[in-house]
Amino acid sequence: MLLRRVVAYEVGMWLSLGRWLLRRPPAVEPGAASFSYVGVVKPILVTFIALSAIEIPIFDLILRHTVPWPSVRHTAIVLGVWGLLWMIGLFASLRIHPHVAGSAGLRVRNGISVDLLVPWSAVARIEHRYRSLPSSRTVQVEQAETGTILNIGTGSQTAVDVVLCEPLSVGLPKGPSGPVHEIRLYADDPAALVARAREHLAIRLAGPEN
Repeated sequence: MLLRRVVAYEVGMWLSLGRWLLRRPPAVEPGAASFSYVGVVKPILVTFIALSAIEIPIFDLILRHTVPWPSVRHTAIVLGVWGLLWMIGLFASLRIHPHVAGSAGLRVRNGISVDLLVPWSAVARIEHRYRSLPSSRTVQVEQAETGTILNIGTGSQTAVDVVLCEPLSVGLPKGPSGPVHEIRLYADDPAALVARAREHLAIRLAGPEN
């Protein structure tokens, strides 16, 4: 099971890199709005990518003058390039898989690791509020007086609280979650996401036109 997830993640990473380079993000349904969440981690990722790109030729130069075996140097170069492309792929996966507010509900994402749909019928209210998380893990579950909270964080932060009408189980990388009462996520423009979500909630509450 773990191996399958690792392989799926690796394949998804390279596909994301290809789509990003070709400027072919996954299609979004007409009328849906996309919301990025990469802004808070972009400086860190760009810095790591730049340092890795600089490190490859420097490390190769060091090995060229210290290690007599070309195979070792070639292996180091391959690993360095693979690591660089992997980080670019991670950045690409965050860019081309945004949150999406569409007619069916709010699609909450984090790269290729998290992709869950919260139907509007399950949402009681949605609010904009910045929160800090205790760790940098993407998926974090906490218990509060109001019930179980599922945090889908970016850069150890969330910015949108989605309070559910009743406990809901959602799909996560390791399988379905237990029932959660609230889902919190990060967005670069949380106010815009909340505004669009409230439009959909208002349409749902209004019901079908007579």
